[in-house]
Amino acid sequence: MDDEEGSVAVGTSGYSFADWVGNFYPSGIRKGDMLKEYSRHFAVVEVNSTYYRIPHPIVLRRMEEKTPDGFEFVIKANQEMTHKQSRDPALYRTFKDAIQPIIEAGKFSGIIAQFPWGFKHTPENRAHVGFLKEQFPEDPLFVEFRNSSWISEETFEELRQAEIGYCSVDEPNLRGLVPPVARVTAGQGYVRLHGRNAKTWWGRGGGDRYDYLYSEDELREWLRKIKDMSKKARKTFVFFNNCHAGQAAKNARLMKELLNLPL
Repeated sequence: MDDEEGSVAVGTSGYSFADWVGNFYPSGIRKGDMLKEYSRHFAVVEVNSTYYRIPHPIVLRRMEEKTPDGFEFVIKANQEMTHKQSRDPALYRTFKDAIQPIIEAGKFSGIIAQFPWGFKHTPENRAHVGFLKEQFPEDPLFVEFRNSSWISEETFEELRQAEIGYCSVDEPNLRGLVPPVARVTAGQGYVRLHGRNAKTWWGRGGGDRYDYLYSEDELREWLRKIKDMSKKARKTFVFFNNCHAGQAAKNARLMKELLNLPL
């Protein structure tokens, strides 16, 4: 990376997958030791379990304690916030309490709010994005849209004005999905690579939507984009969500190599 560029941190979306054993983790590893092993290879992770259920703060405290100084966590917003669009104050209080141990440890790097494909660009949904930022005014907030109706200069400008980070994505080239547009709308850049498994993306074919291994040539398509983003951001996060059978970890390590980051 050039001196004038911001830093880039590469990791995966989640880490505690049984099918990573033997593919990324050594055989016989205990689930409780996975994060410690993960942190030997990557300095940042997306915590996706919070999307399904908000844990007790002690859970994230124990996770934080397994990582070294300087390690970073990005926490995924709960589905009630993004898919149900709940505005229940108790939901947000519980979430804030849960992530407090990560914040206190100095390892908190933001919240990623992933919206479903059905969350289209409407005045009501734009207002809900603004509502989310109001709940976390001091925290880095990144938003990932799955519907292409959001992709416009108007959206990017609104995100800039609200200091909300746009999550650039790589996913199948299917009608209605978001194209691989790389933009920085806040102090930090954000990229999620989901794989290009068009056959099973909509649940057809009986396979895993995220069962995909990027080739080196496909990752090189993102090199220039990431480097351009890093010139406009203090830091750019790159996460691989093609988590089937350890493919995310394999691609993340290759991306680090292509970016000349320490392995």
